[in-house]
Amino acid sequence: MRAYWCGATGLVATLLGLAVAGGAVAEEGEPRNVVLFVGDGMGVSTVTAARILDGQNQGLAGEEHLLSFEHFPNVALIKTYNTDAQVSDSAGTMTALVTGHRTRAGVLSIGPEAPRGDCEAGLEHELTTLLEEAEERGYRTGLVSTARITHATPAAAYAHSADRGWELPGTLPEAAQGKCVDIARQLIEFPYGDGVDLVLGGGRAMFLPTTAPDPEEPETTGRRRDGRNLVEEWLAVAAGRRFVHDRAGFDALGEMPEGGQLLGLFEASHMEFEADRAEDTGGEPSLAEMTRYAISMLEGDPGYFLVVEGGRIDHAHHAGNAYRALVDAIAFADAVGVAAAATDAGNTLILVTADHSHTLTISGYPARGNPILGYAAAADGEPQKDMEGVPYTTLGYANGPGARRPETELPPTDPNYRQRATHPMLAETHSGEDVPAYARGPGAEGVRGVMDQHELHAVMRDALFGD
Repeated sequence: MRAYWCGATGLVATLLGLAVAGGAVAEEGEPRNVVLFVGDGMGVSTVTAARILDGQNQGLAGEEHLLSFEHFPNVALIKTYNTDAQVSDSAGTMTALVTGHRTRAGVLSIGPEAPRGDCEAGLEHELTTLLEEAEERGYRTGLVSTARITHATPAAAYAHSADRGWELPGTLPEAAQGKCVDIARQLIEFPYGDGVDLVLGGGRAMFLPTTAPDPEEPETTGRRRDGRNLVEEWLAVAAGRRFVHDRAGFDALGEMPEGGQLLGLFEASHMEFEADRAEDTGGEPSLAEMTRYAISMLEGDPGYFLVVEGGRIDHAHHAGNAYRALVDAIAFADAVGVAAAATDAGNTLILVTADHSHTLTISGYPARGNPILGYAAAADGEPQKDMEGVPYTTLGYANGPGARRPETELPPTDPNYRQRATHPMLAETHSGEDVPAYARGPGAEGVRGVMDQHELHAVMRDALFGD
């Protein structure tokens, strides 16, 4: 798919129907669809570095390259703060995107009036999500993520929780027992419509009891201590439901029956990084493959709402590992390209954004075409050095595990290399600068200038329902 982005912008736009995207309007009676892509942790520096790496992987200098969504005609900068935090987390920011309301860090689709961890207050201040509203109106809905499907970003689309960490029954405090419900159970017992129609991602252990061996790794078991097998419970509700857990099962899916529903959980926890996916024991579909299948399964009247998260961009950044973060960002861009090619810009809004950024920096004075993952080097290839005579890489972090250097230093292009960081921390942190948003299709003209994150909800809602 990446080869499509090498040619002239005009040709790419024509191929994907992007030329009419800015002023596209869904015709009366035509299905209305929205695909929300969230690159978790994909700030501006990540987009820039991924663009260069993707171009260099194709034999280009890299700087002139464009990722799929960078061809979209509408672009904005998005403010990402939470109501109680200058630098945000994924739970509060995704809540803003799917409910239209800013809230605290660490809570899922509940209002800022409820303190984090307060079960009863959370129940009193639940916010309706766009996915819930779509289900109520009879639209098809889907969730795709490379993270656990119970993790903050995908969970905010369907769950209401005073703490993002309440993924399992055992994680709820004693005061919440019998009142609040764990996040995994909320997906299975989704109260709107007939439930989410397609779920593809990781997090299998959150749905299986401790007595059930994992289908991919039988020496391990599920993590639910309440004895419930949520996969079996979900399958028992309707005959048209199917569950898959590996690549073979995904490849054998074929066309689902009309009204059918799909649950695919490909790892006990998060799915593999894209750079490691080929080595997975059971095999996993790529984010692009899951996106393609989701669109083909969900399309029809009156329309669909699909959320696609590139969740592991964030995780690699936290590890101070730019290689895996950028490879996952490129895979995310490939998924956007698949969606653009598979949909009509006249009736489908594609919105690409991030929940927050990271402290990744692009610095020094490397020459044009210098390997983005390498040392910052001049045109003669000689690495530039700091005041202590140590060569430094173009990419680095403001904080993180890379501040402490190993005895044996890997070359900076090694997949396991941790970029140098200024301040030592077990995990690198988020950063608070604005993130980009890119849009194509009905309502895309509403994505412009500098916007508050929750304003994107209104753009999507209007494109989906037109009321």
